[in-house]
Amino acid sequence: MVSSIGVTTCPRGQPGQPSPEVHWAQCRAAGQQKGLGLLYSALVRPRPEYCEQLWAPQGEKDLRITTTCPEEGNKDAERAMAVTILVWVLQQLILNVRVVGDERDEARRDRMEHCAKQLSQEMARLWQELEQKSQEQGSKEQNPVAWRAQLFAALQHWQFWAIAGILLLLTLGLCWYLRKRRHEEDSSGEEDSSSSSSREEEERGEQNGEEEVNEHANDLARHFEEHIQWPNENLFTKCESVFRLVNTLILVARQVLSDSSFPGLGPRFGIGSTMEGWSPYEENIIYRVLVSLIPPYGHAFLPELCNPGEMPERNFRIRVELECTCEMDELVGDMLCFIHHDEEEQRRNQGPSLLQTVCTGSYLDVQKTACRFHQLVKACWVVLPHSHRWRLTMLPCNRSCKFKMAKAEEETIIEIMLGVQQGDSDIFMSSQASEALFTPSTTWTLSCAVAEAKFFELMARQAPDGSFHLRCLQLCARILVGTCFSEYTLKTVVMHLLNTTPLSGWHRTHFLLRLDDIMRYLCHCLEEKRLDHFFFGNEKIPEEIVLPPALQRAEPFNLFQHLAQDPDAQAQAMREFTDMQDRLTRMLANDN
Repeated sequence: MVSSIGVTTCPRGQPGQPSPEVHWAQCRAAGQQKGLGLLYSALVRPRPEYCEQLWAPQGEKDLRITTTCPEEGNKDAERAMAVTILVWVLQQLILNVRVVGDERDEARRDRMEHCAKQLSQEMARLWQELEQKSQEQGSKEQNPVAWRAQLFAALQHWQFWAIAGILLLLTLGLCWYLRKRRHEEDSSGEEDSSSSSSREEEERGEQNGEEEVNEHANDLARHFEEHIQWPNENLFTKCESVFRLVNTLILVARQVLSDSSFPGLGPRFGIGSTMEGWSPYEENIIYRVLVSLIPPYGHAFLPELCNPGEMPERNFRIRVELECTCEMDELVGDMLCFIHHDEEEQRRNQGPSLLQTVCTGSYLDVQKTACRFHQLVKACWVVLPHSHRWRLTMLPCNRSCKFKMAKAEEETIIEIMLGVQQGDSDIFMSSQASEALFTPSTTWTLSCAVAEAKFFELMARQAPDGSFHLRCLQLCARILVGTCFSEYTLKTVVMHLLNTTPLSGWHRTHFLLRLDDIMRYLCHCLEEKRLDHFFFGNEKIPEEIVLPPALQRAEPFNLFQHLAQDPDAQAQAMREFTDMQDRLTRMLANDN
């Protein structure tokens, strides 16, 4: 049948009708067409060629309504259309939602048809109520009742409102979550910014503190650099001038030594603290140079240990052997062979041999060699151009050649050490006295002075500008005066630290830290009663320094061996170390 609003319903169960599924699809299509037509007529101005007029004011009552209350009629029509559209939308939602299970649930389709019928009846009733209300004069007073009825009818479709409520709740919850998250992000951002700012302030404070410490260290370093000076001229410039003087002196001495009565003079090396770039003294500085001795023609030097089995091998004797030169006569001229010619003939034609001048028995004598070299320097001085400006004074010394040059108020003391090189290495057997109370005249001590000078030269080339390692060594050497510690002990400590600490850490800004490292290292060695020699058995020696294989394989030599053997000496050394620390602290405090 056809309802008053144009929605068609088809009864089921009659014979000769199509199947329920087809029948239901036809009913839905018819209902949709009617509903769409009603929706179109409400939204689009009706035209005769597309739609028919559903209602016309033919009666007197209808004419009176349209003429007397046109505005109210229009409002009622609009309200009716809106309610119709709302109900149709709800119906379509219900039908579309439930159409998914049509083929599988017969009971569900029955309920859907029943709902459609009830909805159609309800819409017809609403239209009738609207027509009655529009005919009455007091439409304004009854309108709220009608709208309440319409609202009550609309509330019957609880599925729609439930879904709408759920969607509304989800929307509100999502808005609340987003707002809360934004607030947390803002608060976390503020906390991060505050924490980052606090960290920046802390880092800035630490950096300022480090800068203050570095500035303080710079001030101290600058003070010591200004006050720890040598008189009149720079130390390095003075060392260079002394080294040139010794070179000139050796060149003249080579011309004088025309016979084989004295060893040949080989390369020269600046050694000692002053030539290395530091000195514990401001006055009476001694410049030391080592001159290597070469066996003359027809002679050979053979080193022998003074005490075989001694560890480490530190004391040697140099045995001099004569060699046959008969086959070399054509190369050397009139030189006679010391083996196959008569001694009288040798003495008459070419003078005495080395064994007869500077040897004791078959061994090279240190004191005789130093004395003969002493006479040689004095004889060659008058030939040098320096003799016109400087006054030479030879100083007494048994195992080296020491002399003083003076002009006006300036004095320079030079000591020339003699040594025999071990192979092609940087280790020499020198004329320097050993640590023993008595050193025999035929004993030559093992010397690493050339290797040490080469090490400091290498550090000076590799260190960046402003390196303060020599000043640290020099300052610490000042406080050793009057103690049992030698300069060599302190130099060994600094060499170990230079070989393990990056050279960039010896900058002026780390002046106080390096002083503290030196004192801590020395204190640790005193407590352990052990300070290893820098070259014996040290595998971290720079490749530029050449050592004999035996020295590389040797066990590390303990410079504090006497402390390990004598507890009283170790206790005395600890007391003197404490005095050294107090002296250094007072020195830094007074200069601050």
